[in-house]
Amino acid sequence: MTPDAAIEQVERRLAEARSDARALASANDRLGVTLREARSTIVALREQLDALASPPQQFGRVVGVPGDGLMDVFVGGRLVRVPVAADLVEAAGGPGVSGLVRGATVLVNEALTVVGVPDTPAGGEVAVVREVLDAGRALVLGASDQELVVVLADGLVPVEAGDSLLVDARALVAHGRVERTPVAELTLEEVPDVTWDDIGGLDAQIAQVRDAVELPFTHRDLFDAYGLGAPRGVLLYGPPGCGKTMVAKAVARAVGSAFLNVKGPELLTKYVGETERLIRLTFARARELADAGRGVIVFFDEMDALFRTRGSGVSSDVESTVVPQFLAEIDGVEALPNVMVIGATNREDLIDPAILRPGRLDVKIRLDRPSPAGAAAILARHLGADGPWHAGEAADAGGAEALRNRAVSEAVAELFARDARNAFVEVTYASGATETLYAGDFVSGALLANVARRARLAAIKEELTSGGHGLRVTHVLAGVRAEVAAGEDLPNTSHPDAWARLSGRRGERVVHLRTLGDPQSSPQVT
Repeated sequence: MTPDAAIEQVERRLAEARSDARALASANDRLGVTLREARSTIVALREQLDALASPPQQFGRVVGVPGDGLMDVFVGGRLVRVPVAADLVEAAGGPGVSGLVRGATVLVNEALTVVGVPDTPAGGEVAVVREVLDAGRALVLGASDQELVVVLADGLVPVEAGDSLLVDARALVAHGRVERTPVAELTLEEVPDVTWDDIGGLDAQIAQVRDAVELPFTHRDLFDAYGLGAPRGVLLYGPPGCGKTMVAKAVARAVGSAFLNVKGPELLTKYVGETERLIRLTFARARELADAGRGVIVFFDEMDALFRTRGSGVSSDVESTVVPQFLAEIDGVEALPNVMVIGATNREDLIDPAILRPGRLDVKIRLDRPSPAGAAAILARHLGADGPWHAGEAADAGGAEALRNRAVSEAVAELFARDARNAFVEVTYASGATETLYAGDFVSGALLANVARRARLAAIKEELTSGGHGLRVTHVLAGVRAEVAAGEDLPNTSHPDAWARLSGRRGERVVHLRTLGDPQSSPQVT
């Protein structure tokens, strides 16, 4: 073999060796990838196997932290002192990790060792604080008015009577706070912005209210000198829409009192004892505000819904316990300094007589339907001198105020006219006598506010269609006719006597009603 042939043969073998090396390197890479994938699969399977083999962990509630790496935990129905896992203990010693405090939820393993803090939102039973016993404990009312003494979680203090807390009833630990209490949901705690100037047509009644309520608060030293105290309560009664709520707000504004506006019907619940508890909490809140030096007015609207006559048989038996609870609060052993109760109702005849006796609701003021002069004063307030009034008509009348007075005068005359257009209902009394009632017999402040609203709406529609600007006398008169036609205080012909009492009619019992203006209407008998 020649030297050249030998060299060629060596080069060929070298090329083949290089090709084999590249093939082996590629196969080695593929084998490495396969091995890595297999390793990942084995690790995942091992983790799954460990998870399946790991024992369950229980949720516990921390009751106390005595130190030295120990905690008192309520778990599995038992209160036990358990150690804390080393990885949860800070270098300084003792469980100082965030979350390991009294009231916290922790994870406890089978060996009764705290091993973690779950990242889950806390829940529990809602209880209301009745009394704070000391810095770390409180007396609370739980379900069905059950009294519990609970330990307060770290960071939860201070708490006050009436606060709502999340409670672990088994561990007897309060571990969270509920922002709004039941009383806060049912009452409006404010100083109203209504003044006496905002109320029209009730001058005589306002004078009575101010004598009975405002004077004892504003001239307390003089009343003390004469040995005369403020009345405990005031009852405002009369037909709907005649200003009872506005008068109560004006009283609170005049004396600068906190105004607890209790939504009476919402106090009624299906749970036994719950309504009584809410009444107690309402008066507890009133005492708390009064102890801080503020005058407090507790206003019960629609009082007949809560405090009906016991044993009357016209409702459920709930009043047999609700009424005594109210009586115990208003004149019980605990005094109510700087607290006055004001009640409002359309049906004073349904309220339990024990509530209305002297010494409880001492002052009783009827807010009746306005006279023509009172109606004019109310309507003038709702219309306002600034209107805006039609410029042309105002110029002819001698100014915007003169035009308003003219519109009010004509509207009141139209509303109180006792003619066929205003004939509303014919009533028949138990004696057989009949009487025709007109629209003017059912005027209220709410009705007059609606007249003003309808007049303004008519002026807006006219401006949109024809370009005229401002209120006219015709707009106000049209508002009167529309409101009369709408028939506020529509008669309940099924229960004529109940309708008559609700509408403010007193005297002989009504047995028949016949609405007028409808040819098909006929007397209804009960």
